[in-house]
Amino acid sequence: MINITFPDGNIKQFEDGVTPFQVAESISAGLARNILAATLNDEEWDISRPITHDGAIKFFKWEDEEGKHAFWHTSAHLLAEALQELYKGIQFGIGPAIENGFYYDIDPGENTLTSADFAKIEKKMLELVARKEEVVRRDISKADALKFFGDGGQTLKCELINELEDGHITTYTQGNFTDLCRGPHIPTTAPIKAVKILSLAGAYWRGDEKRPQLVRVYGITFPKKSMLDEYLTLLEEAKKRDHRKIGKDMELFAFSQNVGAGLPLWLPKGAALRNRLQDYLAKIQKKYGYLQVITPHIGNKNLYVTSGHYAKYGKDSFQPIHTPEEGEEYLLKPMNCPHHCEIFRTSPRSYKDLPLRFAEFGTVYRYEQSGELHGLTRVRSFTQDDAHLYCTPDQLKQEFLSVMDIINHILGVFGFEYEAQISLRDPKNPTKYVGSDENWQRAEQAIIEACAEKGLPAKQVEGEAAFYGPKLDFMVKDALGRRWQLGTIQVDYNLPERFGLEYTGTDNKKHRPIMIHRAPFGSLERFVAVLLEHTAGKLPLWLVPDQVVVLPISEKYNDYAKHVVDELNDKDVRAIIDDRNEKIGKKIRDNELKRIPYLLIVGEKEASNEEVSVRKQGEGDKGSKKITIFADEINAEVAEMMNK
Repeated sequence: MINITFPDGNIKQFEDGVTPFQVAESISAGLARNILAATLNDEEWDISRPITHDGAIKFFKWEDEEGKHAFWHTSAHLLAEALQELYKGIQFGIGPAIENGFYYDIDPGENTLTSADFAKIEKKMLELVARKEEVVRRDISKADALKFFGDGGQTLKCELINELEDGHITTYTQGNFTDLCRGPHIPTTAPIKAVKILSLAGAYWRGDEKRPQLVRVYGITFPKKSMLDEYLTLLEEAKKRDHRKIGKDMELFAFSQNVGAGLPLWLPKGAALRNRLQDYLAKIQKKYGYLQVITPHIGNKNLYVTSGHYAKYGKDSFQPIHTPEEGEEYLLKPMNCPHHCEIFRTSPRSYKDLPLRFAEFGTVYRYEQSGELHGLTRVRSFTQDDAHLYCTPDQLKQEFLSVMDIINHILGVFGFEYEAQISLRDPKNPTKYVGSDENWQRAEQAIIEACAEKGLPAKQVEGEAAFYGPKLDFMVKDALGRRWQLGTIQVDYNLPERFGLEYTGTDNKKHRPIMIHRAPFGSLERFVAVLLEHTAGKLPLWLVPDQVVVLPISEKYNDYAKHVVDELNDKDVRAIIDDRNEKIGKKIRDNELKRIPYLLIVGEKEASNEEVSVRKQGEGDKGSKKITIFADEINAEVAEMMNK
């Protein structure tokens, strides 16, 4: 007999070889019907896989991330099975579940895949689903795995197998398709009721631009057709909210191949928006005692060798810049923190100086593969609202709590809901990280305690920490329910040690400060992109580049329109004029497309009475008002927003 511990702490005995499905069935038939995945002692476990030792079990349904992950992982295999039946000579790379659906990387060989093939692939997948194929897990030796996949001409799989340890290799089979896989999977394909192939993309094998380019096939499945219908409606709305389109309509930013891929150009209106974001955060930081600093866009390679960034990310950075001095190398700045550590070192520090809080809107550069670039959310040049705090152990918790307050305030102002995630190191892979176990334990515990003190529920995820320390990530949920990682706070005992940072304590001895990294926006580029999609471009009135556009109904009233613009600008209302020789209906449509909140129409009546006819974005006609009254109302609306 084996002992199974349930999430509520109860323990129940079962026969050796019982499956999670049978354990769930012992509780209720309804639970067993609805579970898709399980964990045993926090290890992912198929619900059809026998249990042969004591363990703590958890069950996951469709509503849980773990449930969707197993469902979509099996769907990725279903996609591969369909492709195998439809196209001869195809080779398979990897096919994981992702946040929304799954993909499979394939080498199509002599075949050509286009969007015209989507319906055929979907039909074949549903045919296979109708067979209700069992998904069978098997342990396999390395030699047998190499023979099986080698005989099938699957050279990409053989490359993966060669890197695996014998005795820890498994395959999953459904119908005539067998894949190299760790799992987990759902027991059969039967629960898959709705299928959609979404897109094709190019993807280099194992992310290496020097390796062959494969075809990445994206798809999604659901246990109900109605869920797929809802998702497709959501996708259509997401297309309308695409920040790349909105940014073009609002004249915020652009990209130029002459400048380079992934290097955004901020146009005047976009630059004004960015500056307002920076000014807003700078005012908050000033209240919290932050000191603004500025550092260069490049640094000596040795700086990043010292910090550890070069060892971890050197191959993914831009190549070193060589100077006329022999052996001298510089790098485009990939991080601001090493520079701030050097600022700390410019003077002797005492406990009386701490905490020190250095803040910088610092632009950094990281090489992203061209296929991974996407608008402002994935770029090669971005500006972090970065700050690094240096404090004593006694000050650590309060400093961390204060940063949490800043991020909570910032996200609240923009109407974002968020979830918190404590990103911990992977205990099974210690070589990924720098620093002692003792320092890591103290840093992780500090974050856990801070969240507990704030009453902030935070999911703990292993393996997501930065290489130098754990972090608290803020996962923002936008208007469409999509999750984005924006703000972050990191506790770091390691960089102060690597840079030899010291302060003199009350005992007149030298001590090592603790470092906190934080960025409420994350990066201005990603934050603006997410905000544009969250609001569909209808930005808060205090932030939007143009608050008002004045529309004369004919050229005859252009002078009065300019007078209105001057009056509003004098009262700190950002107003522009659209004096094109176009019909008023077209002017209204064009400026609504630019998401300008207020449209002021002026003609003979308005000019005679020093008035404007007010039209509000999304609400239509609001009647006529005196210019001064309208300006006061705008400023009052902005003041109310800023004081929330």
